[in-house]
Amino acid sequence: MRLLLTAAVASLAIATAACNTKADDTLEANMADDMMINDMNAGMNTDMNTGMAGNDNMAMPMTAAAFVAAVAGTNMYEIEAGKLAQSMATMEECKKLGAMLVTDHTKSSVDLKAAAAAASPAVTVPTALPAEHQAHLDALKAAKGAEFDRLFLEQQKAGHQKALATLKSYAAGGDAPSLKAFASKAALAVEGHLAKLNAMKM
Repeated sequence: MRLLLTAAVASLAIATAACNTKADDTLEANMADDMMINDMNAGMNTDMNTGMAGNDNMAMPMTAAAFVAAVAGTNMYEIEAGKLAQSMATMEECKKLGAMLVTDHTKSSVDLKAAAAAASPAVTVPTALPAEHQAHLDALKAAKGAEFDRLFLEQQKAGHQKALATLKSYAAGGDAPSLKAFASKAALAVEGHLAKLNAMKM
């Protein structure tokens, strides 16, 4: 009788343990499922937030007035920088580049003025040099000898890359047909300048 009772107790203990194990497994599985769902939701929220942030950070198309102001400022700076290069540069290549900049950006200024006048409504071309460009010219005026050549070429590469991006952007999505046509044509000239700059060695 005692043997049967002991066996029964043992069987009950095994059954209880099995049930507990099964319950633990079910609980762990449910927790794993909950964690997976939470991870998926977090990922979806992150993707949605990233997408929304990306939309907020998308560059808005430049207005005609902003485009004209940017190009006019660049032209004024390039003309003055070109003049400085002709008188202050030590490298003959820098002097020649300076002369080319004066010629090409003077023409660009004339073309920009015509394109701005043809826009509807017409856009006024600014005549004041932006502070950023004035600071670049002041730095050039303070440089001497080989330092001038280095700084001149450094400014020209950065300036032309920025100008090219502006021109291509407006040519693709601008709101004034006459200025879009100007941008496409001017971009070709700027690409030519960049090619010369990239070929120059200090």
